Amino acid sequence: MKNNVVTVSITELLEVMARLRDAQTGCPWDREQDHASLAPYTIEEAYEVVDAIRREDREGLRDELGDLLLQVVFHSRIAEEAGAFDFDDVAKGIAEKMLRRHPHVFGSNEEKEQGAVKGSWDRIKASERASASADDSVLDGVALALPALMRAEKLGKRAARAGFDWPDRSGPAAKIAEELAELQDALTRGSATDAAEELGDLLFAAANLARHLEVDAEQVLSDANRKFERRFRQMEQDIRKRGGDMADLDIDSLEKEWQAVKNGSVD
Repeated sequence: MKNNVVTVSITELLEVMARLRDAQTGCPWDREQDHASLAPYTIEEAYEVVDAIRREDREGLRDELGDLLLQVVFHSRIAEEAGAFDFDDVAKGIAEKMLRRHPHVFGSNEEKEQGAVKGSWDRIKASERASASADDSVLDGVALALPALMRAEKLGKRAARAGFDWPDRSGPAAKIAEELAELQDALTRGSATDAAEELGDLLFAAANLARHLEVDAEQVLSDANRKFERRFRQMEQDIRKRGGDMADLDIDSLEKEWQAVKNGSVD
């Protein structure tokens, strides 16, 4: 019964999208969209799913997952109209990929008995990439549209598979010190262009250290953002409670306020 309900729900959603895209009776906005115009909305919906997860908002997560699914259906419909593929092709493709990448679950009795082998997922993915393209770079498939910090981590991880990596965390830590020194040199020379480039190298090195620490660089920075926001808001409130205004304080006074909040903070 549950499977029937799912089938009916997906069919209904596909029919809704088909009507929205109808050339005569559809919605003008929906008819005008293409893959490129929808791309920002797709990214936005994915972030809203993540936000609901981090807020532990299950009701919101259900709604946001629906919005994200709508994006998949929307893109699939546009592709279907162009004769490229349809939603069934998308669903079939990902199902086949999961079957292929989980031989310990769906494979032969021998593969099931062997169980999940560390590194097998990456090897299977690498094999898929090699068969799909003549370009054999290990960096193939790292999406350009990823947030830069996340992409830096993925590039570092791919390079590490080819042996281009430090043996332990001391390597990327030393690289950060090196890049920081080069940034300071560029600042001393007054070269804004060189400083920008060195700053980028510093951030890339930081992403590599996060990888070696086995932490998510994007999540770590997100946590730091929230911590800064909490402390800054607290500083604003403290100053207002005393009848003051941040605009009237010099940087030294603001630094004292900041340190007071920081030292009294529980985070």
